[in-house]
Amino acid sequence: MLSKKMTAALNGQINAEIYSSYMYLSMSAWCEQTGLAGFANWMRQQAQEEMFHAMKFFHFISERGGRVVLEEIAKPPTDWVSALDVFTATLAHEQKVTGMINDLTNLALDERDHASNIFLQWFISEQVEEEAGVGAVLDKLKLIEKDASGLFILDQELGQRLFTPPPAG
Repeated sequence: MLSKKMTAALNGQINAEIYSSYMYLSMSAWCEQTGLAGFANWMRQQAQEEMFHAMKFFHFISERGGRVVLEEIAKPPTDWVSALDVFTATLAHEQKVTGMINDLTNLALDERDHASNIFLQWFISEQVEEEAGVGAVLDKLKLIEKDASGLFILDQELGQRLFTPPPAG
């Protein structure tokens, strides 16, 4: 059984994950409108991944006897200066989410909630991957700077991304 404090914190994370999905959809729309269809695809795939994360939290709360309470989702930004700006904001956001997951893990440890701690370990690993993936795209964007051909090639590469949910387990 989840404590009230842990239930509230996990519900807060559902909100954060759904907001992340919403923000990435907003970024996708901006990319699409600026002619970066591959970047837009990458962001749509990221939005799907964030909803998958939200549902993992949703199901975990239910499985542990907690009550899922959904709150209002904040409006995401809608304008960026460049693809570099989009990915700089993405990395900052993922770093913030990493901090939130770490805070949840600390709460689980403080409460000796071993099941929540084990559950959260998947997200800790996931955030390492998230930051590394976003960082790799950001590094490429910094390398190509204003090189239109480099941006075109990177856009083509990002257009190949597909989100495949990991197997249950």
